[in-house]
Amino acid sequence: MGTPEFAVPALKALIEGPNRVVAAVTRPDRPRGRGRKLSPSPIKVLAERAGIAVLQPEETRSPEFLNQVRDLAPDLLVVAAYGLILPQELLDIPRIMPVNVHGSLLPRYRGAAPIQWAIIQGDTETGVTIMEMDAGMDTGPILLQETLTIGPEETFGGLYERMAELGAGLLVQALEELHKGTLKPRPQPEEDASYAPPIKPEMARLDWSQPAMRISCMVRALDPRPGAYTLWNGQRLRLYRPFVVDMEAGDMEPGTVCRAGEDGVVIAAGKGCLGIRELQWPGKRRMPCAEFLRGRPVPVGARFES
Repeated sequence: MGTPEFAVPALKALIEGPNRVVAAVTRPDRPRGRGRKLSPSPIKVLAERAGIAVLQPEETRSPEFLNQVRDLAPDLLVVAAYGLILPQELLDIPRIMPVNVHGSLLPRYRGAAPIQWAIIQGDTETGVTIMEMDAGMDTGPILLQETLTIGPEETFGGLYERMAELGAGLLVQALEELHKGTLKPRPQPEEDASYAPPIKPEMARLDWSQPAMRISCMVRALDPRPGAYTLWNGQRLRLYRPFVVDMEAGDMEPGTVCRAGEDGVVIAAGKGCLGIRELQWPGKRRMPCAEFLRGRPVPVGARFES
């Protein structure tokens, strides 16, 4: 069970491994792109290419879907970024257990957006957890974990890809150990629990009163999607590839441009200054700062709105 690109390496690993994938479950096709054309999920595309049956229930609680899964008589239910909390009725179906590939070191960052929140909070490491699922939100026993370092300028997009590959390898290891009977689930320590709620659209608008380091983390966490932005002359200007500048803004108001050159646009923050290497106007592509400034100069003293 999976939907976005994060789940693709896990399904590939299962297809290439010794176990038989009897079906793939993914979210229904959704309209995407400018034409709003119905498009399949990455998991559906891969499963159909491999000749695997695909189920796309609107509701995982529906009797029809539950009966379809029961008829498959699976030993394991493997979940990677499916996108919904699953009912206990479904989790009870597999003969051995339901297994989840989660993008954090549980119990930290339970929930929908663990990779983004690790970056937002300025963490220097994260990891992947393979867990036995229960009816709670990522509260089941831990089977395996592996740690991953977050680079100082790493974005959500880059970390997402690395964690997806790590998760696939860890999943294969977990299934091998389950088969041998050497894997011992251990309960999560509740005192260390934290949550990673969904990223809401309003979070993408930057608050220049925050410290430069905090804003930098937010920009990285929202790259490539939805993309952090500020308002300039009433238009959304998306900002990418941030860096914290070792300089003080003096008496400049937060959001004021301190410097603009080919190496970046530097903006005053609540504490310190933030540099930006790439910018994007609505409907245009991302551009390196030098190219952007040739077409639309950003003068020193210009004010970006919080």
